[in-house]
Amino acid sequence: MIDQENKQTPIIERKTEYKPPRTWRSWLIGRPLSTADASHETIGKVVGLAVFASDALSSNAYATQEILVVLAAAGPNTFGYVFPISLAIVALLAIVALSYVQVIHAYPDGGGAYVVARDNLGEKAGLTAASALLADYILTVSVSVSSGIAQIVSAYPELYDFRVPMAVSAVFLLMLINLRGVRESGAAVALPSMSFIVIMLLMIVVGMYQYFTGSLGTVTDPPEILAHGITAFGLPFLILHAFSSGTAALTGIEAISNGTTAFKEPRSKNASTTLVWMAAILATLFMGISFLSNHVGAVPSEVETVISQLGRTIFGGQGIFYFGVILFTTIILLLAGNTAYAGFPRLSALMAMDGFLPRQLTYRGSRLVYSRGIVLLAVLSSSLIVLFQASVTRLIPLYAIGVFLSFTLAQSGMALRWWKSGKLLNKKEDVVHTNTRVSKLTYDPLWRLKMITNGFGALCTGIVMLIFAVTKFQDGAYVVLVLIPSLIGILWMIHIHYRNLARKLSLDNFGIIPPQTHRHRVIMPVSGVHQGTLSALRYARMLSDDVTCLHIVIEPDDAEKTRKKWETWGEGVRLVMLDSPYRLFIEPLLDYIADIAENRQPGEIITVVVPEFVSDNRWTSALHTNTAEILRTQLKNQHGIVITNVPYHVHEAEDSHTGH
Repeated sequence: MIDQENKQTPIIERKTEYKPPRTWRSWLIGRPLSTADASHETIGKVVGLAVFASDALSSNAYATQEILVVLAAAGPNTFGYVFPISLAIVALLAIVALSYVQVIHAYPDGGGAYVVARDNLGEKAGLTAASALLADYILTVSVSVSSGIAQIVSAYPELYDFRVPMAVSAVFLLMLINLRGVRESGAAVALPSMSFIVIMLLMIVVGMYQYFTGSLGTVTDPPEILAHGITAFGLPFLILHAFSSGTAALTGIEAISNGTTAFKEPRSKNASTTLVWMAAILATLFMGISFLSNHVGAVPSEVETVISQLGRTIFGGQGIFYFGVILFTTIILLLAGNTAYAGFPRLSALMAMDGFLPRQLTYRGSRLVYSRGIVLLAVLSSSLIVLFQASVTRLIPLYAIGVFLSFTLAQSGMALRWWKSGKLLNKKEDVVHTNTRVSKLTYDPLWRLKMITNGFGALCTGIVMLIFAVTKFQDGAYVVLVLIPSLIGILWMIHIHYRNLARKLSLDNFGIIPPQTHRHRVIMPVSGVHQGTLSALRYARMLSDDVTCLHIVIEPDDAEKTRKKWETWGEGVRLVMLDSPYRLFIEPLLDYIADIAENRQPGEIITVVVPEFVSDNRWTSALHTNTAEILRTQLKNQHGIVITNVPYHVHEAEDSHTGH
């Protein structure tokens, strides 16, 4: 090791007075915020519910309908199963919500299924959970926005040909809202989210009142159903299929555990309370819609949604309350992608900190949000929308498999964590965590109950995932089954790169002092002899007495002019005239430098000094070849070579004034 004991290393701390100026970005996404404002940008429980619950709440718009679509294969006689299936889904929801409440308290720095699986099941499991969640977040934006646009197009069929640009525009509008910061995005979605909850609760309360008073009507002029015969053997499979389709209601419930850091202190308590609120509201709305759909005789249809049939039946036609139901359902579907915008950037930032994604994703933008993650999500989800032409039918089969895979891994990881906790009675924590952002593991007297609960939940969500994969395989689920392993491979390759780089650059056991440079050779390419060239030459001579200038001879007449000027202005520095019969400039120059580098002496450093013209006018700069940048790009991969640009400026405004 290098001895540092007797060395005094001066460290000076100072603050910059620079403040970013107001630009068009300030108008678009808001004024820049300082790091000290971070604590003021956190959110409370009500705004947190709006930010993180929009995806889960929006699933009420189609979860019941998805169950009925599957049951319709056996005819309307099977519609009676919709409420029992919904009860089973709500029970699963309670188990998953309880599990994520425990995740929030155990992992207060966020990360959800990713950090749980990585900490307890290993890196491969963590990457699997992360890949599933990242894919699901991208699909959440694509599906929710496409679904919302489909609602608009159904009301205005003439907009059908514009559905893709409309969907992409909606994605980027959500991106801009989220780039403005957590608080502002929360404020933007709070009113429509709360309005959706209120109008749905009102519809359910009025519907239940009508049911118990015997005044609940049935759907007038319901669409016809084409019944398919089904065997007794096929009925259980059909019910399982319907159950798996209805579990779309659970998507988005994990988002709060990924974004715990967005909440005010005590953030674990606030985040877990918000999660309980979300689960309770989701369960109430889902059961209410399923119960009333069965009793009003609602049927699944491409012509009219189940929500629309419920609204016009309960509110007695297409009045103001019905219009409110349709309006806020459409808005919540469009805003459902906001949950992904809240979860995806935080999860990707955590993974980038661990070296599984590019480090750039850890950057917090001017509004203290992970702006690069937000933009990346918008680009990826828009690509899916364009690829699948904003078709909800084509996108839905890709949905939910990933999230149930992450549910299963998260609950399996928590079950293992409780088992470890049970082994710590009268002992100190002796478990080595792969994740440093984790709460201390201590003995929990309820470890058996919690382990059984999480274990049972993992079994249930695992079964649902398998059912979903089998029943939706031919519809396109195979894409996700290929996508997730591919993502895992990409993430692992990124991690290997960062790990190898860190090992090679590490100062641990660094005891060999690099050899001192005995010789410094400078090479300077010269395209012509002018004031800029001479300025670079003076700088080159300050670096070393061994300076070689190099001119590539492309046109003999021009080369002769350069030779004569150099004899006058070259200050005695040697000039190599390198003939290029094929009129190439970069390749002969690189070949010459490579030849010098190959034959250099030990400890010799080669510096390439490149004169660079810099125009004060960005329009006229396009009229000049940026040779310096080309050389830098080509030479930076060669070892032991330093590239130095020496800019020379020409003030065009002053010249034109002088000319007058």
